[in-house]
Amino acid sequence: MAQSEPGLFHITRSYNDKTKKLRDQIVADDVRRLNGFLQMSAADGGRRVVIIDSADEMNTQAANALLKMLEEPPARTTLLLISHQPSRLLPTIRSRCRELRLHSLSPQIMAQALEQAQIVAPTEPSALAALAALAAGSVGEAIRLINLDGLAIYAELVALYDGLPRLDRARAVQFANAAAGASAARQDLLFHLNDLFLARLARCGALGLPPNPAAAPAEAQLMARLAPDAQKARAWAELAQAINARITHGRAVNLDPASLLLDTVFRIQKTAT
Repeated sequence: MAQSEPGLFHITRSYNDKTKKLRDQIVADDVRRLNGFLQMSAADGGRRVVIIDSADEMNTQAANALLKMLEEPPARTTLLLISHQPSRLLPTIRSRCRELRLHSLSPQIMAQALEQAQIVAPTEPSALAALAALAAGSVGEAIRLINLDGLAIYAELVALYDGLPRLDRARAVQFANAAAGASAARQDLLFHLNDLFLARLARCGALGLPPNPAAAPAEAQLMARLAPDAQKARAWAELAQAINARITHGRAVNLDPASLLLDTVFRIQKTAT
């Protein structure tokens, strides 16, 4: 945690002194800093470890800089490339790595991990299963959901869409206005959960199976009704892509979050008809 281990080098998105924020990508200079580390002798003659977290975030220049090191890897050095979407990596990088797939954590193991991190997790089995499902087995995402009351937000989203194609507009406006007054972190989570709802909806239609486990009351029945077949699943998947692009652009130009959310809700209503 202190980054004082001499045999470990960690590459992640760096701080931009000009914008006073973390960069959106891992840039070439972040990777080139590795040269100095690799030129040093390993402490006590042991192994050195490099962690790139995550490799998906490297821009093209950073990926090419890393590729040169992978082509001639230094002795007694292990490079760990963490990737959430391996298909985004350059084929030449993937071909030079051994792949180790990590599966999502089960609710029980998730609970153990949260306990070790001293995070109070839900004790109700259904709530813990819902947390693991929405977090996709990620402990870090589960902590974010717990800290920002993500299970309650997702349940409210499902309740809002429960009457589709009919929509309680007053409730939708109230929900959007409340989101607009929330913190940036809570707004980010709300948009993420809405995107997750659409993804689960599309998957339900494509597989012909309700979500298991359900992440909110009445979610399974709602999704079975809104996505009865593969054709509707495709419509929801295409809508998710369009909404994601709209929200990304809207947030980049500082559009009103309430307007963005209402626009999202109305698009979902239109697709449900």
